Amino acid sequence: MARIIMGIESSCDETGVGLVRLHDDGTVELLADEVASSVEQHARFGGVVPEVASRAHLEAMVPTTSRAFATAGLSMSDVDAIAVTAGPGLAGALLVGVSAAKAYATALDVPLYGVNHLAGHIAVDTLQHGPLPSPCLALLVSGGHTQLLRVDDIASSITELGSTVDDAAGEAYDKVARVLGLPYPGGPPIDKAAKNGNPSAIAFPRGMTGPRDAAFDFSFSGLKTAVARWVEGAARRGEEIPVDDVAASFQEAVADVLTAKAVRAAKEQGIGTMVISGGVAANSRLKELAAERCAVAGIELRVPRPRLCTDNGAMIAALGAHVVAGKRPATPLDFSANPALPVNVVSL
Repeated sequence: MARIIMGIESSCDETGVGLVRLHDDGTVELLADEVASSVEQHARFGGVVPEVASRAHLEAMVPTTSRAFATAGLSMSDVDAIAVTAGPGLAGALLVGVSAAKAYATALDVPLYGVNHLAGHIAVDTLQHGPLPSPCLALLVSGGHTQLLRVDDIASSITELGSTVDDAAGEAYDKVARVLGLPYPGGPPIDKAAKNGNPSAIAFPRGMTGPRDAAFDFSFSGLKTAVARWVEGAARRGEEIPVDDVAASFQEAVADVLTAKAVRAAKEQGIGTMVISGGVAANSRLKELAAERCAVAGIELRVPRPRLCTDNGAMIAALGAHVVAGKRPATPLDFSANPALPVNVVSL
């Protein structure tokens, strides 16, 4: 008998509620994906303000939940299980979602699963492309995370192969956008400007690509600083800043490192399928270069549509469905959010 799984996401600045149907054959069908974003409230600060995010979640949780059920044509009584982001993320923001999920689970008398936000970014691909092969490689790229992950079982077995040692790729985009006078968040405006620029105009550095560097770790702090110094130098000389060229050259440096390391990891691990997920997965150049390099290496590339790449409740519902299908135990109701939850802990 098919089961309805509700997912709640509140790790940062999006309040997401998703509903999926878990079929008897293990496939997962998306029924509703509603998101309320507080990004405009953070824009004037140039980044997410935790207290503002928490208050926005409080205000948005019930209306977003109502929209999700209306979209799916379901009622609360149809829910068989609830999944909620337990971490990683902002402590206050996570607690809003966890508290709401506990209340709903208690009221409905259904099992609750505290799950990993990062694993959710991978699981969401199954809503578009079907079951994940085992093993597969996941390149997770977002505002707060840049990681290479080996996924043997999305419900129970994820191994980190490498991660960023400083700024995540999305964070670097935001900081470079600020240097160039582009709006926050920086990903879309930089991507747009780069389309009119020359990616070879400026030779920005490729971080952690030397022979002594960790093969699968990333660093974007030096790249971000290099862009800032280049722009400052041009300004001191009284030159007009070629925003499009700077954006294109910066974006090329990011995409080059991400895709080169991901393909290398897949080849060394003997993995034939790569999933790119997280907010930066919507970047046009990253997808283009990944497709080129995966084709040459004989690797199947899977990238969810942009709506599924950013934080949303559908990804948590999808992960919850896989955890339920894997017969993982429900999470005790006395659990708390963990802002530093490691990626290998898929569910609590």
